[in-house]
Amino acid sequence: MDKSFSELYLNFDKVNWERMQEATFATLAMTVFSLVAVLILGFLLGLVLYSLSRKKSPAYSILYNLVSVISNIFRSTPFMILMVLIMPFTKAIVGTIIDWPAALPALILSAAPFYARMVEIALREISPGVIEAANAMGANSWQIMYKVLIPESMPALVSGFTVTAVSMIGFTAMAGAIGAGGLGSLAWSEGFQLNNQTVTLVATVIILIIVFIVQGLGDFLTNKLDKR
Repeated sequence: MDKSFSELYLNFDKVNWERMQEATFATLAMTVFSLVAVLILGFLLGLVLYSLSRKKSPAYSILYNLVSVISNIFRSTPFMILMVLIMPFTKAIVGTIIDWPAALPALILSAAPFYARMVEIALREISPGVIEAANAMGANSWQIMYKVLIPESMPALVSGFTVTAVSMIGFTAMAGAIGAGGLGSLAWSEGFQLNNQTVTLVATVIILIIVFIVQGLGDFLTNKLDKR
């Protein structure tokens, strides 16, 4: 006899809540640590890409294309493939290829170039007239960057970081399926493989709650910073 919906998905007695709590912590740890690194590295790489794109000499153009190609390689490689490819690198710097720290290098390498592109696009959208006005007042390149470009593009920077963060939460679930722990691992090992749909449902709901919180906070900050 086919099981009812409540028997399949709402049998909470089959959920190991202690393991669910540990998996939630692992997902949050993966997300927070990798997001801090992505914010720093992606922002700096975005500034480099923007600065190089404004230089007119052939040498700077070649350097921009080189950085752009390397960035696109990591940004375009599917996350699970990237995680498998860099396992020796992960083992060398983290000391393990299992548990949530093992997911950090792949998360950072995939998301930092993605955010860097968003930073570059946000900076390019600033009106040239604003930059020319700053030049006319005697501002140097560094002053234009931190007094004009970054403040003016802040709403777009925050919005881009929010999109990146939401994508990375999805990546943590995929990382869990190949040994990194977290809610994705629990949903796969105890949910799918053991046919425990309630575990899969609870893990999915927790991931969605995390996504909604991140998205809501990002939208709130974007609206606060947008002066238009």
